[in-house]
Amino acid sequence: MDDTSKNLENETIKWLEKLRKELNKPGIKEIVDVIKEKLTREMIKNMNAYVEDCQHFLDKKDFIRAFEAIIYAWGIFETLKHMRFIK
Repeated sequence: MDDTSKNLENETIKWLEKLRKELNKPGIKEIVDVIKEKLTREMIKNMNAYVEDCQHFLDKKDFIRAFEAIIYAWGIFETLKHMRFIK
C-alpha cells in the first residue's frame, strides 16, 4: 500500500470513529425531532438553489459545474426522501 492510500485509510478511520462517537451520544433523536421542520425547509431552499445554479451553468455551457450542481440537488432530494422528511 502506498503512502497516499495509507494516509487516506487513516483519515477515513479517524473520522469514522469520531462520527460513531457523536451518533452514540444521548439525545440525538430528540434533537432531530425538534429541528426537522426547519431543516426540511432549509434543505429544500438549498436544493432549489442548486437547481437554479444548474440551469445557469447549462446556459453558460459550463457542463461540469452544471452536472455538479444537479448531483448536489439530487443528493439533497434523496436525503430528504430517505429521512422521510418529504414523500
